[in-house]
Amino acid sequence: MTDQMTIREMCEAFDVTPRTLRFYEAKELIFPLRDGQKRLYSKRDRARLKLILRGKRFGFSLEEIRQLLDLYHMGDSQQTQLQRTYETALGHLRAMEAQRDELTEAIEELRHQIKWGERELAARRSKPSAA
Repeated sequence: MTDQMTIREMCEAFDVTPRTLRFYEAKELIFPLRDGQKRLYSKRDRARLKLILRGKRFGFSLEEIRQLLDLYHMGDSQQTQLQRTYETALGHLRAMEAQRDELTEAIEELRHQIKWGERELAARRSKPSAA
């Protein structure tokens, strides 16, 4: 892998579309070099894109991701960035676990209703119909 990648190489490497890369560039999350119309992505852009995609997977907003990425150059060996990322991740984990618990409860309730429906259908099939 060279120091710079084209938009096509980035799309293939990260399984994203050119539109996605242009969107992240417009949102000032990545900063490719421009050579005329050609975009060239550095190792830094690749690292940032990897973090963006991971953050999106975990439910971070683009604004949260931007704020966390912007903390990289604070001059404190990324202590602030790591601390804020940790706190944000804990918040998202709690929210995801709460969603999971709500979904588990809804699934169990739906299973109960389906079993009730099965019993009702079976009981109505076994009764002679009044014609």
